[in-house]
Amino acid sequence: MTQIQLTDTQSIILSTACRRDDGMVFPITAKLKGGAVGNVCKSLLKLGLIEEIPASDLNTVWRHDEERGSITLRATPLAYSTLGITDDPAPASSTQNMAEPLRRRIGTKQEALIEMLRAPGGATIEEIATALEWAAHTVRGAIAGALKKKLGLDVTSEKVEGRGRIYRLPGA
Repeated sequence: MTQIQLTDTQSIILSTACRRDDGMVFPITAKLKGGAVGNVCKSLLKLGLIEEIPASDLNTVWRHDEERGSITLRATPLAYSTLGITDDPAPASSTQNMAEPLRRRIGTKQEALIEMLRAPGGATIEEIATALEWAAHTVRGAIAGALKKKLGLDVTSEKVEGRGRIYRLPGA
């Protein structure tokens, strides 16, 4: 399996696009200066996580091509699988091969946290803190910040008698 690590900025831009009904990258909501947007988008294009398509809205133009006209960017099906999104709302016209999905941040504590939340039965704050050797407030911050806000993952919780509050990701 091919492995990939996304930077925080790549993850923000890609997860924002994947949350949109049309999968469009623009408008960019991340606060980037100068040519940073171009550099991030070029790297995502190279990885096959976004693709160029004709732009229908002039506010979303990525570049202009003499032959094709105004071009914008859209998340590919590979982007959805990379982020662990199983419901692929991307249009079927995308040509990206999804036979081998990519994964992000392999071998990190963030990946371990995601795996714990996807496990059958989910995980409690205490279980995560013990496994990752984190303080409880660090676990809560990682769930709220890195997973929910930055990656756009839908972390749910419920109170289970005898176990406490259980946190889960879809598919658990």
